[in-house]
Amino acid sequence: MAVISLRTLVVLAVASASVANAVTKLALDPVKGRTGAYMQGAPDADRARAKLQKSRGSSDATTIPATNLAYVQYTASIGVGSPATYYNLVVDTGSSNTFVGTGKKYVKTKTSIPTGQEVNVTYGTGYFSGYEYLDQVTIASGFVITNQSIGDALEYADFEGVDGIIGVGPIDLTLGTLYPDVNAEIPTVMNNALEQGLISTEVLGVSFAPADLYSDTNGVLTFGGIDSSLYIGDIAYTPVTATEPAGYYWGVNVTGATYGATTVIPGSYAGIVDTGTTLIYIADNWYSTYQASIPGAYYDSEDTGLIVIPESSVASLKNFTFQIGGAEYVLDSTAQLLPQDQNTAWGGKPGLQYGYIGPLGSNSGEGLDFIIGQKFMERFYAVFDTANERVGFAYTDHTFS
Repeated sequence: MAVISLRTLVVLAVASASVANAVTKLALDPVKGRTGAYMQGAPDADRARAKLQKSRGSSDATTIPATNLAYVQYTASIGVGSPATYYNLVVDTGSSNTFVGTGKKYVKTKTSIPTGQEVNVTYGTGYFSGYEYLDQVTIASGFVITNQSIGDALEYADFEGVDGIIGVGPIDLTLGTLYPDVNAEIPTVMNNALEQGLISTEVLGVSFAPADLYSDTNGVLTFGGIDSSLYIGDIAYTPVTATEPAGYYWGVNVTGATYGATTVIPGSYAGIVDTGTTLIYIADNWYSTYQASIPGAYYDSEDTGLIVIPESSVASLKNFTFQIGGAEYVLDSTAQLLPQDQNTAWGGKPGLQYGYIGPLGSNSGEGLDFIIGQKFMERFYAVFDTANERVGFAYTDHTFS
């Protein structure tokens, strides 16, 4: 879920490195309490997040599991305090603030130190406000960050089924989230892990996979490196774009995109890679080309906010291919389609076929013209390399499954 504080929003940062022989694995936990009504709002929330984003003028590695909650978000069980209380936190590369209290309340212990600062962050359709603390954060056994700044959410909206967010985006996205010290940056968990010697490089590797269950622990996060067992072939990197506003986040340039033989994205444009966004979004004019290329397809504005693809067109659905950094990333028909047994969970109608590629909510040419979200990363391994200011992708066993 992308976070935009008074002006913040972050995308998952990952640096390339090899995984050490000994790594710690932690599973991601499922989101509970999500209803069809909530999931129906996911596309609208994603587009609201995108609108906010546009408004902004190895050595040691630790691997933990992540859980796909309600098909739309990934969470991890993160400990706060000593003794630690564990919270189910959304893993968000689209924001950098870490906070708890939207479900399970913040339990203060001997390690909880008030900073005297208020905190306020807006996330598209959601927000939280409260007070900032320094506390101990446990990512995994032996991976304990001290004096990590976290928020205690006292007021909030749109966080059903989760306890908060672990923000793993760029530090500068935290500017403007504190009061009265509005010019202060808040070191992220990645920043502090590097500073405290828990990782040797500020890299995060992200492995997601299509969910078969409403709560499915099928994701893996690697802090301080990448896990070569989770992808096939080589990782292809592309530099973070200089185009604004995409360049404020983990933004990349695509050099084009096609649906079969039809050109959808006609050249080089900038967008972002964001674990906190559920679907894959492209500028409205490009989406119109995509939809028009599928006979009978239409946009379901009433129930789901998803594209509907007639049964007669499913068998002939063509590949959707992004060109990024000299490599091609192919979404076959399966990767574009919502499994029909999930229709009800998304607020859809039984028997209809919905899809994962949607309209961004604005036309191209605004400097943030697409979002590569969770459904893309369920097919490709993602690496966010802070030191080298680049993003990488690789094929996986799930790319064509």
